[in-house]
Formats: sequence, C-alpha cells, structure tokens
Amino acid sequence: MYVVPPPPRSDSGSNSDLRVYQTWKGTNKFFLQGRFVFGPDVRSLALTICLIAVPVTIFCIFIARKLMDDFSDSWGVSIVSVAVVFTIYDLILLLLTSGRDPGIIPRNAHPPEPEPLDSNVDAGAGQTPQLRLPRIKEVEVNGITFKVKYCDTCMLYRPPRCSHCSICNNCVEKFDHHCPWVGQCIGRRNYRFFFMFVFSTTLLCIYVFAFCWVYIRKITESEHTTIWKAMLKTPASIVLIIYTFISMWFVGGLTAFHLYLISTNQTTYENFRYRYDRRSNPHNKGVVNNFKETFCSAIPPSKNDFRAMVHREPPLPPRSVAGGFMSPNMGKANDDIEMGRKAVWADMGSAMSEHGDGKHGNNERLHVKDGELGELSPDVRTTVDEQSDRPSMHPRRSSWGRKSGSWDMSPEVMALAARVGEQNQNGGGSSSGSGLVTENRPT
Repeated sequence: MYVVPPPPRSDSGSNSDLRVYQTWKGTNKFFLQGRFVFGPDVRSLALTICLIAVPVTIFCIFIARKLMDDFSDSWGVSIVSVAVVFTIYDLILLLLTSGRDPGIIPRNAHPPEPEPLDSNVDAGAGQTPQLRLPRIKEVEVNGITFKVKYCDTCMLYRPPRCSHCSICNNCVEKFDHHCPWVGQCIGRRNYRFFFMFVFSTTLLCIYVFAFCWVYIRKITESEHTTIWKAMLKTPASIVLIIYTFISMWFVGGLTAFHLYLISTNQTTYENFRYRYDRRSNPHNKGVVNNFKETFCSAIPPSKNDFRAMVHREPPLPPRSVAGGFMSPNMGKANDDIEMGRKAVWADMGSAMSEHGDGKHGNNERLHVKDGELGELSPDVRTTVDEQSDRPSMHPRRSSWGRKSGSWDMSPEVMALAARVGEQNQNGGGSSSGSGLVTENRPT
C-alpha cells in the first residue's frame, strides 16, 4: 500500500467563492479579476512603455510641432497625427501580446495512468508487474512521428512544439520564448501580435529618425549654415537620432530574424535547440503557406477559463491495477513538493514493514521508537498511528504478494532489516541513531 500524507482538511464551502485565477499554480499575475493575464515580470512592461512613449513625446513637442510651420497645414498636422496614432497602435499591440493567454495548457489534477513495465509477468504467480511512467512517448501527427516528453510539474505529456516555461511555470503551446520586454511568454496565441509589435516599433523608429534629419535639413536651408551648426541648435534631434539608430538595430534585427523563422515555420526555441537547417523541418509548408498560417489562420480559443469558479473534486475510490493495489493519491509527490509539503516517505526515511512466517511461528516487526514520534511531522504521526497494526510497503514498490502462506519482502527491505539487526546486536539490542528496533514475539 502506498503511504501518503492525509489531504488537508478544509470546510466544504472554503473554495466555493474562489475563481481559477485565484488558485492558479503558475507564477502569472492577473488583473481585473482574471481578465488580463501577465507574466511574473510584468513590471518590465512599464519600462517598455516608457521607452516608446517618452521619445515620441519629445519628438512631437520639439520636432513635429516646429515642422508644422515649415509645411502646409495638412502636411504639418499629418506629421504629428501619424506619430501619435502609430504610437497608440504600437502600445495596443504590446498589451495584446503581454496581457493575454499565450497558449497555456491546463495542468492535470492527477498523473496519467502508468504502464506495466513487463506485460508478460504472470500476476497469478504472486507477483505484481512494476508500474512505470515513460518519460518520452512517440505520437504520430499527420503521418509524422514526434517524440513528446512528460512534464513532472504539469503532470501531462506535452503536445508537439510545446515546452515548459521555467519563468511562468506553465506548459505553453508552440512555445517561442519568454520575452522580458513584454513580461510574457510568446506562444501560439500571441506570437502574431508579438511580431506585429516588433515590426511596428521598427517602423516607428525609422519614422522618428527620418523626420529628425528633415528638421535639421530645414534649419540648414533656412539659416544657410552647416549641418553641424544646425545640429547644435536642436539637441533634441541629436538625442532622438542616436536613440532611434540604436533601437533600429535591436528591433530591426529582431524583425528580420522572426521573418526568417516565419518563412521556415520555426520557433526561436526550435531554432536554437533542434537546428532544422541540418535536417528536414517537418513543420515547413512552404513560404506562402507558412505566412498564411501565422497571419491568416484563426487564433485558437484559450484552454483556460480564469474567471470560472473552482469546483471541488470528489475523492477517487481506490482501484486495482494488474492485481496490485494503487492508491488514488499515487503520483502526488511532485504536487506536494511544489506546495511546500514533504511526502511521508521523505519524512520517514524508510518504510515500516511487518513480516510474519507461519512455519516458525515468530513475528518480526520494524517500528519507530515511541519517544521519537514527537519529532515527526503531524502528517507522519497520523500515518504511523494508522499503519501501526497493518503491513506497509515501500511507496515506490508494489511487488509483494501472498505466496505459500507468507509475505515475500523486497530485497531492499530485507537488506534494511539485516543492517538494523546487526546494529542492534552490536549496540545491546537497540540503536538510538536509526530509531528502529527489532523484537521477537512468540505466537
């Protein structure tokens, strides 16, 4: 039997008023009651907005406003209008990229069913097949075989092109990368807006850069002076020219790189990890179809309803698997670790077992000293009290079976019992370091 800590007790209505975003296990930040979902580094979004809005504001006040006097009324107003509208459009794309679900795959409440390690083992012979959960599986999609990995955190097999983001602590569909500038993962549901944001930022930099030079040229022609003296008369233009020139190399290079990724139907993660240039890319559909898939296909709906109410799951009944008992809480050790709790077998250090032999009429039992129960955690004490009169098994072994009127113990437990017996003989029948003693009781 698998020894697990008892679930925390709570009132029946404690979660009745909670929503999904309030009990979310990832590191995301939610605003407006779950309507907007951001990454844990959402504060960087304010810096990105300032890097866009402040230069444009300086441009409109010191450059575009003075250019309105040099051009006709329609052209002068259009210079300011285009800059303002283009900036608002750019910020909207930024919020669409950062404030929406990038394609998070919901976590499983329980791990998938484990598979028998050896299906040829005869369960009637008194042995239970050892269960295992394969780390990698092969699935076939559209005639192409992909290897999918098991995620211990989300307790699921990741679909093809899915990866787990260590920053957001979520599995994301078609994971591209985690962008610190937008404070969000880039995945299937927001990659289109991310590229449009980077591309529009590049165009905005070119726009400001060009009209700063136009303004310097106007000063040179109106005052009949050199270009260097004209630049000294408008220091705002010099600052903006340097700033936009550096920014164009950054966002412009990023735009060119993602144009290459879109044309070959790759993600940033795949490009750095798999190097499809050396082998055929199974996702490549041609340049035209790749661009259609990115910009013209419908964005899939989110798999998460963050505003939905949390429903309490009823406890699962124990089930028998291949002749062996499986606890409904099997596989929850990872969840316990994430929530800051320790599993019972980690606290106990070793399993307690009771071995009875009908031929000799003697019972040998390994147990914890009564004086050391106070040092254990409450969960461990509860489990020890409940299991004191029942045989226990190692949490990761289920190969014990009733055979010929006796219990067959695993080699690990037999070796542990032998070591404890030797320590007891050397130390006068007890060992204070291990906390385990053996005793023989006549039947």
